Amino acid sequence: MPASDTPLALIGYPAPAARALRDLGLIAVNVPVDDPRAVMDACRTLHFTGALVHDSQQIHLLDAVTPDTTARRVGRVDAISFAGEPHGTFALSDALTDTLEASGYATRGAAALLIGTDAHDLALALPLARLGFTDIGVAAESLPEAERAVRELPAGLRAFALSRRDPTCQGFAERADLIVLTGGSLPAGLIQPYHTLIDLTGRINAERSGASRVDLSRLPLRRLARQLAHATDQRFHPDELEPVLPALSS
Repeated sequence: MPASDTPLALIGYPAPAARALRDLGLIAVNVPVDDPRAVMDACRTLHFTGALVHDSQQIHLLDAVTPDTTARRVGRVDAISFAGEPHGTFALSDALTDTLEASGYATRGAAALLIGTDAHDLALALPLARLGFTDIGVAAESLPEAERAVRELPAGLRAFALSRRDPTCQGFAERADLIVLTGGSLPAGLIQPYHTLIDLTGRINAERSGASRVDLSRLPLRRLARQLAHATDQRFHPDELEPVLPALSS
């Protein structure tokens, strides 16, 4: 990968992150976090190529950029491009899609149940709808929040808004193949041995139910690859990023 001669802003990251990214040929610079709009203006003036946004700053940057559809849905920004107006994305969602595709899971013709707390965390998993599921259930703490998330799904997809507290959620789960937990906890007795689980909360012990689990160990690497592609317009293979990931994960 050729070295970039334009700087990459790091927003909210510790100093070692900049040093680690320089090993990839990137000129990475830590920038202030106190005034997001002023920082965006300064980065554009100084011809920064883009920015990576630490988890602690992702909500604050949303109103300082033009978010894409995913960032708007989730309410967070984790990467910014300065090609034109500051344009933000939330790369974790597409990285999750990459991860499920790479797992070899047979999505075409399957049914999925997304379970979260509100439309924002459910939005993390909405891009999975592109993978050929026939039915998707979307369960939130309240039915209005589930309906809000369902409105963001592609037209023509059979989608069902559910309250996670309602028996209809259990009924849909019984015919679902994939369960995706984006927030909160799983309702008791919902997951069965024939299910496959994606747990974005990291709190569920799927093995107790006999369910299989999609391996998310490479999700952070795929996310970083997508963040860098958005912020620098350079493509990195996830394997290239393994040495630098620890410095960006603190």
